[in-house]
Amino acid sequence: MRSTRQKGVFLLEGVSCLDWAVIVSAAAAISGIVLGWLGRSRTVRQDGAEDGELRATVKYIRDGVDDLRVELKSQSQRYDLLAERVTRVEESAKQAHRRIDRIESEGRV
Repeated sequence: MRSTRQKGVFLLEGVSCLDWAVIVSAAAAISGIVLGWLGRSRTVRQDGAEDGELRATVKYIRDGVDDLRVELKSQSQRYDLLAERVTRVEESAKQAHRRIDRIESEGRV
């Protein structure tokens, strides 16, 4: 192919203006696809990083809730033991009052 120059336009012999339009259009389409793909892959990487951070935060919150459940269960067990002890003390106090009342009624005091 030989190149010629007519009226300030550089032309190759055998290549018309329509052919140049097709070549430029194809190059623009290919560069658009490549740039779009690069932008998409960058976005996917950023979304992946954000997703990983979100998963770590959710795991941290889940672990905290699990710790709170264990502590709440422990507190519940302590409360049950304390309630049982209070019941025994009340029964013992009731028996002691009965003995005191009996002693007073017998007139030993």
